[in-house]
Amino acid sequence: MKRVVGSLCAVLVCVATLAVAREPNVIFILTDNHGEWTLGCHGNPDIRTPNIDRLAKEGVRFAHCFANNPVCSPNRATLLTGLMPSQHGVHSYLGKGPPQTGEGAHSVLGEFTTLGEVFKSRGYRCGMVGKWHVGGNESPQEGFTDHWITMPLGSTATFFDAQVIENSITRKEPQHLTLLWRDHALRFLDESKEKPFFLYLPLNGPYGLGPAQEKDHERAPHWADYADAPMKSFPRTAMHPWQFNNKDYLNNEICMRRYAAELTTIDDVVGDLLAKLQSTGQLDNTLIVFAGDNGWSGGHHGLWGMGDHTRPKCAFDPTMTVPLIWWQPGKIKPAVVNEQVSHLDFFPSILSHLGMKAELSANQKLPGHDYSAALRGEQLSGWDNTIYYEFEDLRCVRTKDAKLIERHHGPTNELYDLRSDTGEEHNLIDDAASAELRSSLHEELENFFATYAMPQFDLWKSGTSKAPLLEKKK
Repeated sequence: MKRVVGSLCAVLVCVATLAVAREPNVIFILTDNHGEWTLGCHGNPDIRTPNIDRLAKEGVRFAHCFANNPVCSPNRATLLTGLMPSQHGVHSYLGKGPPQTGEGAHSVLGEFTTLGEVFKSRGYRCGMVGKWHVGGNESPQEGFTDHWITMPLGSTATFFDAQVIENSITRKEPQHLTLLWRDHALRFLDESKEKPFFLYLPLNGPYGLGPAQEKDHERAPHWADYADAPMKSFPRTAMHPWQFNNKDYLNNEICMRRYAAELTTIDDVVGDLLAKLQSTGQLDNTLIVFAGDNGWSGGHHGLWGMGDHTRPKCAFDPTMTVPLIWWQPGKIKPAVVNEQVSHLDFFPSILSHLGMKAELSANQKLPGHDYSAALRGEQLSGWDNTIYYEFEDLRCVRTKDAKLIERHHGPTNELYDLRSDTGEEHNLIDDAASAELRSSLHEELENFFATYAMPQFDLWKSGTSKAPLLEKKK
């Protein structure tokens, strides 16, 4: 009898230990060129996103989340390190240099502690599936050693017959890329039942740019669903005089419909992930974060694309704002958070929410704030709603009431009173009555970068960029 009782106690202790030791699984889904206005949970009536909307309804949706840069590589670097471009050095997207594959290719985040490395150090099984775009694409980087598949480059010329890298071999993939990433994500979940896992799923859709939206419409999943849709949520406007690229896409209903079809395909992936987690019994112990890397304008302000597609480069709200949703059964209380947050806040917030401490590198001074209290249903009392944003020669500070945009080389700076001018239509930079507002915002901008910018990456003080700049410094 004593032997039976002893054995039973040992089993119970073992089960209890496993229950305590098993950390929550984490899936971080990151979309490419994605304005939050395109989602049903943000009020879009045209594009069907029922699975993403479910995450928003059952979790926490941040109504005002901002990227800290208008293009992909810098924001992905910020999310993985918690640093601004003038700290991690990735000021623009990786294109022609440094090499992403072949001789000399390397992760441009090597000197920093990254999110994948933190999870790996905690015993997580770590996989990266999708668009990496921060260097060293041919082999696993930054802790993602358990599953790795990506693209040779960051740009998307096509969703079909695209080049991908799997097991260090580059090949052509006939399947739609979003569905390829889905298949690998589901495989990773099947392979990750014995240990907690961190799946980083940076997708390359909906994208909305270049040849990828100009061809293969009939092959695209969900194209038939939108082939005749009026797409009224996309503004039809006169072209802004600053529009530099993408001029043929503005007011183009084919492009609008293709963007919608790509986004609904992403929504399918979210649904497939939820179904897989349910079938494997992992649903109740998994945190899902859904976010966009940078904002995207689909006609707003007479623009199509992001802030790098204008001259001068711009920082209108639609090019800055992105979706952000956190979902975790039993751990995150449903809510809509109206405070302004940014990608800078993601790194400290996810570590805090999961009770993780990270040994950061000596040069990793985090400017972001921890909003994890909002995930527990608490108010973010005293929250600083100030957003900082930079892109090469442009810097921006945005409060809830106003926005100042400065350009290092001129000639145009901008000031908007967002209380009366939510559309950012009336530039008050030369308005004498707004001089005090302009001065106070300028001081905030100066103080922030004086505090956090690393001299070697401060472009406003003769610093350099790890990625080639769109426009050479003057």
